[in-house]
Amino acid sequence: MDKDKVKGAIDDAAGRAKRQVGEWTGDTGTQVDGAAQQVKGKAEKAWGNMKDAARDADRSNRTDDRDVVTDRDYDADRP
Repeated sequence: MDKDKVKGAIDDAAGRAKRQVGEWTGDTGTQVDGAAQQVKGKAEKAWGNMKDAARDADRSNRTDDRDVVTDRDYDADRP
């Protein structure tokens, strides 16, 4: 799991709580700050998801040279 996903989840949750407190108290500034923090958190989570997907795709495209058998390997055994 990417650190951006974790940081994004924390920012999203904190922003949601801050926005909710702003709604309860009628403080629009706190509501706006909370909504902005939520957007930041969602963006960080999305960025972390993209990085994880790219890392997973890179891992799935790799091959271990020891597992690859070529015609040259067979030809070396023939007289």
